[in-house]
Order: sequence, then C-alpha cells, then structure tokens
Amino acid sequence: MEKGHRLMRYWLMKSEPDEFGWDHQQALGPAGGAWSGVRNYQARNNMRAMSVGDLVFFYHSNIGKEIVGIMRVIAPAAQDPTTDDPRWDCVSVTAVEKLPRPVTLDTIKATPALADMALVKSSRLSVQPVATDEWKLICRMGGLDRVQI
Repeated sequence: MEKGHRLMRYWLMKSEPDEFGWDHQQALGPAGGAWSGVRNYQARNNMRAMSVGDLVFFYHSNIGKEIVGIMRVIAPAAQDPTTDDPRWDCVSVTAVEKLPRPVTLDTIKATPALADMALVKSSRLSVQPVATDEWKLICRMGGLDRVQI
C-alpha cells in the first residue's frame, strides 16, 4: 500500500426515522452534521475509530428497521455538541446516496452470508462496523448498480 493511503472502512449508524430520518440527513446538504446524542461507550468508541472518507449505512431503527441510505464521514470524532461531558464524542456525516431499495432487517437476517453481521449479532448497538463483503452485498441488495466502495 502506498504511503498515506489507508483502507476504507464501513459502518452502520441507527436513527429513529420519526426523530431524525434519512430525509432529515439529506436536508442538511453537503455540509452534513454531527451524529450527536450517542451515549453508549462501544458506539462512541466506534465513532472514534472512524476516519474522514469512511462510508456509513443509514439505518432506520424501530420504525422500518431497514438500511435506507449511505453517508460519508466528513469530520473525525470530536466533542459532542449536545453535552459538556467530555466522555462523549461524535463524527460529522453527510448524505451520499439513497438506496433504490431499502434493505430490511428481516432480509438481512434471512441472508446466510450476513449471519455474522453486527446488525444481527449486536442488534441494539447504534454505531457498528460493517465488513467489506457485507457492505458490497447490501449495496447490491439495495439496488445500487455500482457498489459504493
């Protein structure tokens, strides 16, 4: 690998669509916004592991339970602006692309190649890693002609 290049990493972030859904994220435009309000140490640590340029699935939790879009990390983890507590960080993200077909949790659970996905194994974690092969498969399942990688 050339000096200065790193491997792309992939993630999934959950949000309740009635509180902050894909349409809200898209409405922020290219400037995006902070993925604030996460109060789970493992989810926070996952955000701290993110790098600018990493790609993220946007998952509607509770209502819909489906992956609906792709975001890009545009700023590394920094103090969460919704609290003065220094323990909580967040990244900033921007919408990249809506999936032509949402990929439901039921479909993911019914797909043997996704059986080990964090979404299946650690279903309550709001920010989680996605393996490259899982990313590619879900992009195809979601109807993307070209896989976002």
